[in-house]
Amino acid sequence: MELQRTHDWPSGEEQAYAIQRELRPLVRTAPLAAPPRTLAGLDVAYGDSHGGAEDRVAAAVVVLDADTLEVLDRATAVGTAGFPYVPGLFAFRELPTLITALERLATTPDVLLCDGQGLAHPRRFGLACHLGVLAGLPTLGVAKTPLLGEWDEPGPARGDSSDVRDGGETVARVLRTQDGVKPLTVSTGHLITLDDACALVLRASPRYRLPETTRLADRLCRDALAEAAEHVA
Repeated sequence: MELQRTHDWPSGEEQAYAIQRELRPLVRTAPLAAPPRTLAGLDVAYGDSHGGAEDRVAAAVVVLDADTLEVLDRATAVGTAGFPYVPGLFAFRELPTLITALERLATTPDVLLCDGQGLAHPRRFGLACHLGVLAGLPTLGVAKTPLLGEWDEPGPARGDSSDVRDGGETVARVLRTQDGVKPLTVSTGHLITLDDACALVLRASPRYRLPETTRLADRLCRDALAEAAEHVA
């Protein structure tokens, strides 16, 4: 697949902040035009991460049939983070390798599910927002814990949820995907509503706490990182 938009990658924090300021106004929340036929999970694994630009990373994208959750396509890429760990600028460590993996797909997914945050970000421009703007695709973030804000504990049943609010704004929703398990945090990235995002996460989570998109992408990027390490050795 091809991205709709690109930009130069920053060499420092000020350039990264400037890119976020430039792209943030492009983020749009909108209902899905049609039920998605395919869902793509994206994840990144780190090898001996120390928070530096030289950290080894492996990115994976797995495309699933939205109804059967059968794997239709997959791609990986291995590289270096290229940017140090800075709170609020985490996307710049993951996006270059994730984009390489996306560009290796033979198909263009209908919706991207990122392992990370979207609107639930100090500048309302997390990984899912950034990637959604570049790809021009509906994108959402699925995180294991909220990054910021306040919320009430949702009910104990699958599908129970509670909005996460920050600065008087709803930025995410904590969503219980299975009875009695710890909820996930779902936030919009681009071209999707929070209701649609939560419905898709539940749809992709028929048996486990994590959606199949996340589970399979996590496994694939870890395998890619291990294989790369073997070649180096």
